[in-house]
Amino acid sequence: MPSTPAIRADRGQPSSQAGRVALNRGFLLVCLVATNFAVLLLAVLLISIAYKGLPWLFDFASIKASFSEGGDGFAGFKHWFRWEFFTEFTSRKAKSAGIRAPLWGSVWVCAICALTALPVGVGTAIYLEEFAPRNRVTRFIQTNIRNLAGVPSIVYGILGLTAFSRLFRVFGADEAWSIGDPESLFYLQLPFGQGVLAGGLTLMLVILPIIIIASQEAFRSIPNSLREASLALGSTKWQTVWNVTLPAAIPMIMTGSILAISRAIGEAAPLLVLGVPLFISNTPINMMSDFTILPMQIYNWASRPQEDFHGIAAAAIIVLLVVLLTFNAIAVFIRQKLHRSLA
Repeated sequence: MPSTPAIRADRGQPSSQAGRVALNRGFLLVCLVATNFAVLLLAVLLISIAYKGLPWLFDFASIKASFSEGGDGFAGFKHWFRWEFFTEFTSRKAKSAGIRAPLWGSVWVCAICALTALPVGVGTAIYLEEFAPRNRVTRFIQTNIRNLAGVPSIVYGILGLTAFSRLFRVFGADEAWSIGDPESLFYLQLPFGQGVLAGGLTLMLVILPIIIIASQEAFRSIPNSLREASLALGSTKWQTVWNVTLPAAIPMIMTGSILAISRAIGEAAPLLVLGVPLFISNTPINMMSDFTILPMQIYNWASRPQEDFHGIAAAAIIVLLVVLLTFNAIAVFIRQKLHRSLA
């Protein structure tokens, strides 16, 4: 009786060494082509933005005059920048438009977002990793937190509109409870409406799952031997967390949190759902003030047909990129300065 041929475990793969080498090189070539194409596309995009936006940020005539014969060189660098782009409000005329309102609006919203998201996120991570029992309820919460990290940001905008902007219609459609003077710093109203507090809390919902996950990973990276040593010396569970695990996890927590906040700076969809205006000519004076942010102002300018507005939109994109890169650099710096070997 003829024997049944053995089934090859590597069926579908080249049997020769030369074939495997060729397949490996082919796959490497595909990866290199895809990577170079993405980098080239990004370079073309950045060059195009710089070409359109830099003339709105720098006065090249003054720079040229500074280095020409009789110029003052680097001494006159203050005149190289178009400071009015940062100090003027937006306008229907591109040459007199600036980013003062959206820039300060972004500062207010991101400050509120950071001040609310960091304590809540880190506190949640501490409870889940250090105090919560390992049971089905904890696993259910962990699964939902990871799922929330992948939810589109516009969904959080709908949640923010319902919970913060309208407060579930508790006060009715036209009713509101307020305390303080609307023209002073200390003013509060319920519901929050379309003010910076509602915007900051909505963006807090966007980045909160990211901060929780990053903080959990930071606590998991701490060796259990440090906890056991602290407990063996008579420390309580909370003393161990506060004096041992939390200081050791701060570098990773700060890195993940700053990167999450840098994402919040570039979010526009959740605030569009809130009904944040695209055109505004004042800066916030309290947490109930109307506001706009840089991504929304960029969208407003880029959607206009005039070429000059495309130029100032590119200039605002450059400013936003500089802010994002600054946040990323700060995250890397904190990670390197605070990192300590736990071995």
